[in-house]
Amino acid sequence: MTFQIEKKDILDYDVDAIVNAANKELRPGGGVCGQIFSRADDKELEEECKRLAPIEPGQAVVTKGYKLRAKNIIHAVGPIYFDGKQGEKEVLQKAYKSALDLAVENDFKSLVFPLLSSGIYGYPLEEAAEVAVYTIRDFLEDHDLDVTISVLNDKFLNVLKEKNKDWMEK
Repeated sequence: MTFQIEKKDILDYDVDAIVNAANKELRPGGGVCGQIFSRADDKELEEECKRLAPIEPGQAVVTKGYKLRAKNIIHAVGPIYFDGKQGEKEVLQKAYKSALDLAVENDFKSLVFPLLSSGIYGYPLEEAAEVAVYTIRDFLEDHDLDVTISVLNDKFLNVLKEKNKDWMEK
């Protein structure tokens, strides 16, 4: 079991699965989601997703990776952030846990996440990072899986590394 936090494009990983920060309809979106669809093969991936949609925030489903380096894609829907009092934290934890459970159920050994809900869904960075690190690290205490959180900028990287340090000191 390994846990890493890296500054790297999620599409550059040769892993069993990458996690897509998906929307409920499993349609191509902006950010990471849009990049995944365009690189994987829009038409085939869209057809597979149409059969699986819709899913609710906190849920996840798995598809083939098509033309990606990753063999599979786990589409996890995080919450849209309102004010932190609408159950957002629990739904975000559930989205990570659902993706992790799917990885185990499918015998995946390596998995890469983006920072779910931290883009257009508006989840505050510090809180999103803490939920990600704590949920994944707690899960890995009982499961043998190599998990990476991949981000594209130093600000996200540094906040995640700080939350990881906090988790290790708890």
